[in-house]
Amino acid sequence: MAAKDFFSKEGIPLNLNVKLPVGVGEIKKDHAFDLGCLDQKVLIECKSHKWTEPNDNVPSAKLTVWNEAMYYFLVSPTEYRKVMFVLRDYSEKRKETLAEYYIRTYSHLIPECVELWEYDESTMSAVQLAFNRLS
Repeated sequence: MAAKDFFSKEGIPLNLNVKLPVGVGEIKKDHAFDLGCLDQKVLIECKSHKWTEPNDNVPSAKLTVWNEAMYYFLVSPTEYRKVMFVLRDYSEKRKETLAEYYIRTYSHLIPECVELWEYDESTMSAVQLAFNRLS
């Protein structure tokens, strides 16, 4: 798994399906995050969605899953580092990646504590995307 390999090179050993209690109030329920490290307090959700074929249309239904991940990050323990790790998929038609589109259209739903990382399969590298929360 790309995210597991990437973060292990960064010195963060990850486990699959790390469960933590999450919730908006006193009632909590365990949620399994895709990857995590309880010792280093890291939670990671991984998404490999792409623009739809053949016209690079927005995969709206898939992006609701990204929004759901943001909600789970929001209601997870505050002391954890939270990373959304997504596949880089560039649209020539739109001149942006799917992650850039997500930031542009859904930044109001991204909690301040979340890092958004984009993984490039061709170079097997990842970069953290920066974005202005006030725009």
